[in-house]
Amino acid sequence: MGTIVNLIAVVIAIASVLAALGHDAYLALLNNAAAKRAGGAPVAAYVRGRWAVALGATAVALVGWAMTGADSIAVDVLAALVAGGGGAVAVKSLRETQERYRIGG
Repeated sequence: MGTIVNLIAVVIAIASVLAALGHDAYLALLNNAAAKRAGGAPVAAYVRGRWAVALGATAVALVGWAMTGADSIAVDVLAALVAGGGGAVAVKSLRETQERYRIGG
């Protein structure tokens, strides 16, 4: 039973880290595009304000992933909750940023 719970926690943690890194990458690309474009200062300022959330969510997801190395079902459940929370914050923040700067459609 412990192995299955650990496997589930690891999958959740990896997915959360990937989501958080995706948010980090999106902000980096958005900042890079804003720096190259005339009049991109408001976007760059917005991105600077979002880095704390993005890096915090990444750190939380990584801590959750690190917690999956324990040999306890309780710690695995806690790791899944921690990592899942970090991933959820990253996905929510990414969606908010995408909606704010959506082009077209």
